[in-house]
Amino acid sequence: MTEYIPFPAYPDDAPIDLRFVFENEKPAGKHGFIKAVGDHFEFEDGTVGRFWGTNFNGGANFPDHDYAEKSAKRLAKFGVNIVRFHQLDAEWDTPNIFAFTKGKRIENTRELDPESMDRLDYYIYCLKNEGIYCYMDTYTYRKFKNGDGVENVLGLKDAAKPYCACNRRLIELQKEMFETIWCHVNPYTGLAYKDDPVFVMAEIVNECDFFSWYPFEIEPYSSEFRQNFRAWLDEKGLEYDAENCDLNEKVTGPLLEYKMEVQTEYYREMTEHCRKIGIKIPITGTNWHLSAACTKTHFDSDFIDNHHYVYDWHWGEFDKSCMNRGITQMYDCGSAIFPKSHLDDKPLFISEWDMPWPNSFRAESPIYFAAVGALQGYAGYTIHTYAYGTRLENMKILGKEGSSQTIGGVSYREGIFSTWNDPAKFGLFYHAAIITRRGDVSPAKNKIAVKVDDLISSPGEAFKCSSELSRIVADIDREVSGADRYVKENEVLVPESAGEVRSDTGELYRSWEKNYGTIDTPFTKCVYGFLGKNGELELDGLSVKCENDFAVIAMSSLDGEKISSSKNMLLTTVGRAFNQDAKFADEKMLDYGHAPIMIEVIKSEIKIKTDCPDLRVWSVNSEGFYVGAIPTEYKDGVLSFKLGDNFRSMYYLIQSE
Repeated sequence: MTEYIPFPAYPDDAPIDLRFVFENEKPAGKHGFIKAVGDHFEFEDGTVGRFWGTNFNGGANFPDHDYAEKSAKRLAKFGVNIVRFHQLDAEWDTPNIFAFTKGKRIENTRELDPESMDRLDYYIYCLKNEGIYCYMDTYTYRKFKNGDGVENVLGLKDAAKPYCACNRRLIELQKEMFETIWCHVNPYTGLAYKDDPVFVMAEIVNECDFFSWYPFEIEPYSSEFRQNFRAWLDEKGLEYDAENCDLNEKVTGPLLEYKMEVQTEYYREMTEHCRKIGIKIPITGTNWHLSAACTKTHFDSDFIDNHHYVYDWHWGEFDKSCMNRGITQMYDCGSAIFPKSHLDDKPLFISEWDMPWPNSFRAESPIYFAAVGALQGYAGYTIHTYAYGTRLENMKILGKEGSSQTIGGVSYREGIFSTWNDPAKFGLFYHAAIITRRGDVSPAKNKIAVKVDDLISSPGEAFKCSSELSRIVADIDREVSGADRYVKENEVLVPESAGEVRSDTGELYRSWEKNYGTIDTPFTKCVYGFLGKNGELELDGLSVKCENDFAVIAMSSLDGEKISSSKNMLLTTVGRAFNQDAKFADEKMLDYGHAPIMIEVIKSEIKIKTDCPDLRVWSVNSEGFYVGAIPTEYKDGVLSFKLGDNFRSMYYLIQSE
């Protein structure tokens, strides 16, 4: 019978502290400014930049000073070394970058609120001291006002998308705000943002391009776009019905070519302005690569940024349902979008990803994405999101951060993406951070180049599942150097009928037929998925036999030694996590439930091949207390023990006495 125990989270602390693993990485910026070098990031002293972290959304960017100090330390304890400041400019935030409180009417969006900036400044200072870098997302949801001198402010969508990329007044206002923010001097560091190496990445605009869903139907901007398109057609001597064509249509030909040219010029002009005002760090255009056309407009950008979510749910104000499938149950979990935007000569960073609550099997996602990213050589990830606010001491349950059913009219912002208190996701950040930052998973041995001919379509068969096989890069009108193999986009690299995929390094394995996966490296080992039906699973030096139908069991060395000789290891066991008395009917959620957050007790037999005969297995609870020592047996170089009967938890420190 499955058992559950409470496992609450605390906004000011973490049960395990990994700061000693990365103690030489403080303060952030000690290696100098970062730059893009080929397919990766490097600091000035040659240190490679690899990042694992989270987004702060909305009001979470502006905490009081006490919260800033404590949460920065908490993040560092989990191994986080980057935060993306996201939605700073959203009108629905309280605070936001233009207003600290609600009530007073804001006449324009051209000035920064001093109290909001003081809190943001201090947060950056605290993060820097803890070795945590910053990704600045300056233009996301800005809602222009009549005082900004912008036409039809009521009709414009968030950040005036997509017209922000082609209307002169909107572009000039963006330039002005970039200068205002980046030239702002942080009194706690004594540096302008542009002069502080704590910042490692920046984008021009969040999730905006001419090839996805943003509508070309708002006047007078739509007519202006058509007029400019007509002038471009006349200059090129091309025939096309600019006055009556569907501007939203995903087509080839002159309209696509014009959109690509305008978008490329927008990114180029904005980047040039950023360099002019003194921004030194890598800059990209947007992070919404739903097509190769968008990626092609980034050929002059310093890096590529993309987003991906594993979900298929309807989450309304009252009607709430979710996809309840695991990654190990899917042939391809949609991550083919990453390799199709992975250019051979640019770093790829994933600034938003998630497999959101209440998916029962979301615990697979942190380890899976970290491992695949390391295999591919991605620069790292930030999950969306840590939280939307800072009153986290009141957030006792999963999925419900706000008192309302929506924020800004969007239902999922009530807390579905908040992860700071989720044992099934943030609880595994220890291992994901170690895999990413320490490079525990080896890079792929072979590089496969995929020739992309269709600039608009979704990723073809060659991209599906192949990011778990070898290094996959896209040839989008630029030949890839040093490829071991060249394929067309419609070729199949990993057949669905095979039922499984194994990396060319042999370290990663996943079967959608048997419904489990493994990570098998000298320093980190993991089994995940539907383990119970698969019996005893053998890795190199580790054996796991799990009674639960679903679980993630991960082990990482904490002293830099191989697991076979390590004297300090972290073992994490987690499966389903939910709120007490939550109610579901199939995939529909009927009741959030209430505190405390509950985790499934993972019952498993563990055998570790080790040179250390005096290892002790301590169970650690959510407060960081030793619950008790698990009974062990050491025989013939193998440490054996059973979890789930005594001193039950999700964390176990295995240390030599």
